Amino acid sequence: MDIYNALSLLGIVFFLAVAWLLSTDRKAVPVRTVVWGLVLQFAFATLVFLFPLGQKFFVWLNDAVMYVLDAASEGTRFLFGPLALEPGQTGSLGFILITQALPSIIFFAALMELLYFIGFLPYVVKRCSQIFSKLLRTSGAESLSVATNIFVGIESAITIRPFLEKMTASELCLVLTASFATVASSMLGFYVLVLREQLPNIAGHLVAASLLAAPAAIVMSKLIYPEKEKPETLGAAVEPVYEKAANPLDAIIRGATQGGKLIFGIAVMLVALISLVALVNKGLGSVHGYLLNNHGLDIPLKLETLLGYLFFPFALATGMPPMDAVYVGQLLGERLILTEVSAYQHLAQLVRLGLFEHPRSAVLASYALCGFAHVASVAIFVGGISLLAPAQTQKLTQVVWRALVAGTLATLMTASVAGVFYTRGSLLF
Repeated sequence: MDIYNALSLLGIVFFLAVAWLLSTDRKAVPVRTVVWGLVLQFAFATLVFLFPLGQKFFVWLNDAVMYVLDAASEGTRFLFGPLALEPGQTGSLGFILITQALPSIIFFAALMELLYFIGFLPYVVKRCSQIFSKLLRTSGAESLSVATNIFVGIESAITIRPFLEKMTASELCLVLTASFATVASSMLGFYVLVLREQLPNIAGHLVAASLLAAPAAIVMSKLIYPEKEKPETLGAAVEPVYEKAANPLDAIIRGATQGGKLIFGIAVMLVALISLVALVNKGLGSVHGYLLNNHGLDIPLKLETLLGYLFFPFALATGMPPMDAVYVGQLLGERLILTEVSAYQHLAQLVRLGLFEHPRSAVLASYALCGFAHVASVAIFVGGISLLAPAQTQKLTQVVWRALVAGTLATLMTASVAGVFYTRGSLLF
């Protein structure tokens, strides 16, 4: 273990301490939940990063995702022609987000729906839910929501729809936290496409990040918003609510349609948010000009830069050199206001330009950014769940900002856990 592995270990303690300090009731924090949540993360990380069999499995998984993405690109190239050719390929026009990376969402959404139809994903989700309920003592409904979030996005709330109306504030906080801290499988393909040239094993890392994020979300949520009531489904086995497709073709059509809607939503959101941030930065630029011309103060004023200062100590705590933490802090700030889509694109640019001092920094950044912990998701998640349970709207608005903090801390903790086990000898690094 070198200095950066030790720093990652201290980072885990730091993130837990921050969550505890922000807790609504520090005396009510469930110690068992926190301890078992950490045990699950370390057990999984040990399997992936230290055991040869686990490493080989995730290398195989990485290759499998790449293989599937290559198949997905056939449909994209058929539809967009030269616009779909990635940089480096003959005839490529350069990187174009909407014609090269985003269409993979359609394919992965259809694939996930097909896996639901054949019963594979419902089985895996149910087993994960049972593990969370028994070991971490979370209620059946919130456990099921967290387990479902490993594979899908806001749709996970549908699987617990009958229980939403009677959920406690702590349960709702965990439902939201899991949504912020995890990523849908349909988005994973997009992240891989953006980063695979710079980080060849990125698919394996992002799968690992998705699995580590589930117990991390439970730990952070219960630290920040401990349960003080008695959940209706505490100790109960909850069956997921799922409207099964009529046949495989129906499943593919449903998934592809949802993927198309998701692409449209992402495109619209990026146009709006990037433009609004640019407007704010123009205003800050005017202030910078005034300070420089009238007072000789050359202070860089840019929203992403200012947020980068805020996130710098958190990036440093994941276990990376200070100069690298400056870049990653800015990426974390960018994710908060511009979504992880923009942040991952800029991460790829930083790696391409060779700006990171240590190779571990780019890998840990990919873990820290792997989640929907940004302002745009606040409206998406609260709005979506409110439609399913209108009576819970007030509770949702009360806990959502704490959930956003918990989700952010959860993604940072997954990066620290990966950082503890980072060694150059590992097959995945």
